[in-house]
Amino acid sequence: MDYETVIGLEVHAQLLTDSKAFCSCTTRFGAEPNSNTCPICLGMPGVLPVLNRKALEFTVRMAIACNCEINEVSRFARKNYYYPDLPKNYQISQYELPVAEHGWVDVETPEGVRRIGITRIHMEEDAGKLIHDEQKPVSYVDLNRTGVPLMEVVSEPEIRSPEEAAAYLRALHSILVYLRICDGNMQEGSFRCDANVSVRPRGETAFGVKAELKNMNSFRNVQKALQYEIDRQIEVLTDGGRIVQETRLFDPVSGTTSSMRSKEQAHDYRYFPDPDLLPLHVEPALIDRLKATMPELPSEKKERLIKQFGIPGYDAAVLTASRELAEYFEETVSLFPNPKLVSNWIMTELMRSLKGEETGIACCPVNPKQLAALLQLIDNGTISGKIAKTVFEEMYATGKDPAVIIEEKGLVQVSDKEELAAVIRRVLDENAGEVAKFLGGKTKLMGFFVGQAMKATKGKANPAVVNQILAEELRKKAEGK
Repeated sequence: MDYETVIGLEVHAQLLTDSKAFCSCTTRFGAEPNSNTCPICLGMPGVLPVLNRKALEFTVRMAIACNCEINEVSRFARKNYYYPDLPKNYQISQYELPVAEHGWVDVETPEGVRRIGITRIHMEEDAGKLIHDEQKPVSYVDLNRTGVPLMEVVSEPEIRSPEEAAAYLRALHSILVYLRICDGNMQEGSFRCDANVSVRPRGETAFGVKAELKNMNSFRNVQKALQYEIDRQIEVLTDGGRIVQETRLFDPVSGTTSSMRSKEQAHDYRYFPDPDLLPLHVEPALIDRLKATMPELPSEKKERLIKQFGIPGYDAAVLTASRELAEYFEETVSLFPNPKLVSNWIMTELMRSLKGEETGIACCPVNPKQLAALLQLIDNGTISGKIAKTVFEEMYATGKDPAVIIEEKGLVQVSDKEELAAVIRRVLDENAGEVAKFLGGKTKLMGFFVGQAMKATKGKANPAVVNQILAEELRKKAEGK
């Protein structure tokens, strides 16, 4: 039987505020356990929460970027459940009346652009963290994260493949980072995702029984977890079994999912309006002000780069993956106006060097001015492209300007025709056998002669001049001169 996949994603993004959602405690990551807490986020008797206005503004910005309808009135609710890392025994969230609803984002897939609907965007506070001791049968509770402001983006169940799910997540991640409302760090939990996945016979309209997947901390792991779960569910149904509604954990080492807890009976969170927080009124004036200050979003920037600089769509997609990378490209082009060459260097040498670096382009030791200067030195013939790669590696390691490195290491390209002619004559004399073969018709040996000339000059010879002189010298030998 041919099955269709149905996926809905719930994305939690930690908002990039200095203080928590309802108190003044810092949101700084990595502090000593339980040091970033106060009576409010610990839920002590008699305390009153006060909403962080910046968290609201960040949520409204995301709603605007995702084409949502922003509710003029929304309200906070208490989501009641007991867990050791939830000191109040309830989580302040939103239920019937979220900040925004009915939005969408366009994502690029191998099959073309797909519009994925967004059910709702709402605000809530984070819970704490349990740390399990590997040596003893005990767990420790760190409440530093308790009360940190989160924004949840819930998609419609319109995603049809793991690849689409990854594309949708990348689109949301990019928007959040462009808006500078979330740092997007998946390893620290600033951007995390739960997935609801089911399968059904193609052509059916009713949803199948879903499983909820957790513990996916990268786009690749989300894709792998979904694919495994889809295959598992299809195998169960094909063998005549039935899917159980449950929460499953993904193991990135084995690439498999395993049952965490059953959800046959939906958990009753007993939502009710939080009596300590008044209904939230989002004034039209606030929405208008935030719309007026929205930055250029990834899709808009991509189309502009293609049109303005004439670079391919693939290049533009890579360069606009982050706001900082796009800005790096544009600043470099403003100093060295050859967009395609700049794009090539950023996507190869620069991004290869940055691979695995947690800091990313923001802390790159080679700034746009230095990269532009390096490309200018290639353009005016001071160094060859091959030497430039060596210079770039030194620039990345030391932060020095290219001119300084070239002078220190004596890497100036040799373009003097008389000097190169002498080198080439010597190369041809030392390889008389190959010269005879070349004159006999094996013209592919031209590359060998070029290589020998570059070797003799330690890579400093101007390749164009070398080719020109070689052609002249070989012509003379053919004519017996």
